[in-house]
Amino acid sequence: MAVEEGAAERRFAIRDQGFAAPRPEPGLYLVATPIGNLGDITLRALDLLAGADILACEDTRVTQVLLQRYGIRRRLTPYHEHNAAEAGPELLAALEAGRSVALVSDAGTPLVSDPGFRLVGEAIARGVAVHPIPGASAVLSALLASGLPSDAFLFAGFLPQKEGARRQRLEELARVPATLLFFEAPHRIRDSLADMAAVLGDTRPAAVCRELTKAFETVYRGTLPELAAGFEAMERVRGEIVVAIGPPEAEGAAGAADADAILAGLLAEMKPAEAAREAARLTGLSRRDLYQRALAMKAGA
Repeated sequence: MAVEEGAAERRFAIRDQGFAAPRPEPGLYLVATPIGNLGDITLRALDLLAGADILACEDTRVTQVLLQRYGIRRRLTPYHEHNAAEAGPELLAALEAGRSVALVSDAGTPLVSDPGFRLVGEAIARGVAVHPIPGASAVLSALLASGLPSDAFLFAGFLPQKEGARRQRLEELARVPATLLFFEAPHRIRDSLADMAAVLGDTRPAAVCRELTKAFETVYRGTLPELAAGFEAMERVRGEIVVAIGPPEAEGAAGAADADAILAGLLAEMKPAEAAREAARLTGLSRRDLYQRALAMKAGA
């Protein structure tokens, strides 16, 4: 049952300094929360976490950790894929009664791979004001860390669990002229990378971003076959994972003459292996072929 908070509870603290949280206008607030480092919270988010009449979340245990960090004491209303049919109407009733509802996911921005979009759709249909409260996003954080083109990108959520369906989905996305971003579970990352390499080819640059913003944040970069081989050799994979894959080679992409010009410039400052890797990222051509070409150019210099 949705619970409205009393005014006495509308407070939060930052480094032992207390603040009163204003009561927001009625409406549904989609509040982004940290994806790992709890310091990645905004002041506006704290105002809403402490000040909204109702705070709805996926897992109360996860959200309580964040609230405790900032001295927020209040009841939580669970809202997740298993109870959305029951909890959703209660939240909508509260919204129609003029209350403010803050919706958070376990981490990151609500509605990205969680059931919040259903609640938003119903709220909009009923004329309820919906306000996005921006903040941390695993998708955008991975895009930044990957070093891949960011002018056009497509977030495709989780790939199907079964190999056949997973490969079919990858084939559907293979020619999308944009950087592709996927969420993936640690126990499936090896199989997914192998399928990505098989379907998307051996020249597309990619990055596997693990535990972003957390203590063991790691970004692995390389071609899909290189990443697949690297993860296959790992004894165990843990943590939250986002996979980023560079766009396909465009029609009329760099030819041999263009590649030679790029390599010549890179070889002035880099070793052949480094130059080949960077040239492959820039041109979409095979790193192996570019490496052989770089050796030949170096030998003939």
